[in-house]
Amino acid sequence: MAATTNHHHHRREEQQQSSAAAGDDDGDSDLYSGWAELTHECLLNILTRLTFEDRWRGAMFVCKSWLHASTDSSLHSSFDLESSFESRPSESSRWWTPQFERRIDNMLRSVVNWSDGGLTEIRARHCSDRSLSLVAQRCPNLEVLSIKSCPNVTDKSMVSLASGCPKLRELDISYCYEISHKSLLMLGRKCTKIVILKRNLMNWLDPSQHIGIVPSDYLNACPQDGDSEAAAIGRFMPQLLHLELRFAKLSAKGLALVSEGCQNLEYLDLSGCVNVTSRDIANAETSLTKLKNIKKPNFYIPRSVFHTERYGHWRLYDERFQTDAFRI
Repeated sequence: MAATTNHHHHRREEQQQSSAAAGDDDGDSDLYSGWAELTHECLLNILTRLTFEDRWRGAMFVCKSWLHASTDSSLHSSFDLESSFESRPSESSRWWTPQFERRIDNMLRSVVNWSDGGLTEIRARHCSDRSLSLVAQRCPNLEVLSIKSCPNVTDKSMVSLASGCPKLRELDISYCYEISHKSLLMLGRKCTKIVILKRNLMNWLDPSQHIGIVPSDYLNACPQDGDSEAAAIGRFMPQLLHLELRFAKLSAKGLALVSEGCQNLEYLDLSGCVNVTSRDIANAETSLTKLKNIKKPNFYIPRSVFHTERYGHWRLYDERFQTDAFRI
């Protein structure tokens, strides 16, 4: 009898332990399903608090409902990677590879599709005509386009953008050497709201800071038609308030065309424009009566500055960081 009683007692303990364990599993399951089954509105509230990179790298991969919410058009009025590029302490040669360009293109194309026409701001680098042609087709409300350092963006996509994105007010096409005065002409004609234009070139006076990072053939392809671009700007962009032309190869003639055509300018950057003289700039300033700030060429640049750029801090970063930089 005692043996039987002990047997039943042990059975009851085993059942209680099994029930407790099952309860724990159910608790974990409920916790997981709770995250997965948040309402769409709650998920959007959470996702709006995350950066673009956090959504792209993490949130999308939680579960299907999070992936679906991450593609909601309300989250994609802006595509901004510029802060990610700027957060890297130095430029990487990896950014200039076809593989990296395809990755940026794929990201931008995805955001364009998800935005459902609501994309108003693009700040990226190293994209190409492949993604910008889609932007031109599907982003009629685009107001800001910053696409620095894009070796495979050409006049073809920019002309399409001029027609498809008439609301543009800010444009940065710095270091894009396959874009010519033809694009500026069409953009000026079609996008009459542009008030900020940045058309800077790399430092061709001393390109040492780019050697080993930017392909040498691209460095050597620096646009030479500064006056043609200045003519297009002066004739078709009279509404400009802010203009950057660092290291542009324009002459006194080109500067005169800009100053005569863009008399509303408040900011003008001519840093590195060594083909214009102090007298040329003084003559231009007589037409630019609203000018508040002008960056003039540094006609004397000490070699010590170049020495710092050539052998300075950017050379000291570990090569492992260069190959591992900017995982998207």
